Amino acid sequence: MMDPETPFPLHLAGLPFALLHRDTHLVIIDKPAGLAVHPGPRTPDSLEDFLPDLAFGNQRLPVISHRLDRDTSGCLILARHPKAVRHVSQLFEAGAVKKTYWAVLESLPDADSGTVDAPLWKVSTAETGWRMIIDRRGKRAVTHWQVIDRAARLVAFRPETGRTHQLRVHAASLGHPILGDPVYGEGKGPMRLHARALTLPYDAAAPLTVTAPLPQDWPSQALFSPANGVSVPVG
Repeated sequence: MMDPETPFPLHLAGLPFALLHRDTHLVIIDKPAGLAVHPGPRTPDSLEDFLPDLAFGNQRLPVISHRLDRDTSGCLILARHPKAVRHVSQLFEAGAVKKTYWAVLESLPDADSGTVDAPLWKVSTAETGWRMIIDRRGKRAVTHWQVIDRAARLVAFRPETGRTHQLRVHAASLGHPILGDPVYGEGKGPMRLHARALTLPYDAAAPLTVTAPLPQDWPSQALFSPANGVSVPVG
């Protein structure tokens, strides 16, 4: 258990990310964009390389409880023991983990908020590789969205479901892809999608809410948006 006075986010030597929370059951990190969660042919380096560091003396390595795309930053949960692995998995399956993502879009819809209810299906070709499309054969996918700063083109997404590339496809389906999305948008510059916050009722009597600060390389209009609670520096 961390000292209750430990300040978060906590930056530890040797780790390329901050800790957002740590207790006897869970570790929650602020995953940086560019770091894959699991290794693959194109991503030999991944978060798995740091699992021994995130054990914090435990003999068992923590287990990554869900996924974020390589180029998505923000809150990521790891469970520290088998009972926690099972409990967190059950919470995700029950839809009890509430997640909020922030994104900068290429452009904004006229409406201030809405819901996309569109099933997602995986397709693959030799020429372009795989991607997700909206197709009635796919799995149910529901995303609520709200514009939180028009000047910054900043939008909050609250997914009901957790399908692969869900937010990216649903944003593109509105005609307003996520800025920098190389698959569903123009792909100019880094992708600006951030797992901003999550609420996890690991203890139903005292749900845990964790927030990840916006990455410092994000556009200044987003960083200094009133929605982000940061004042524009003077001088």
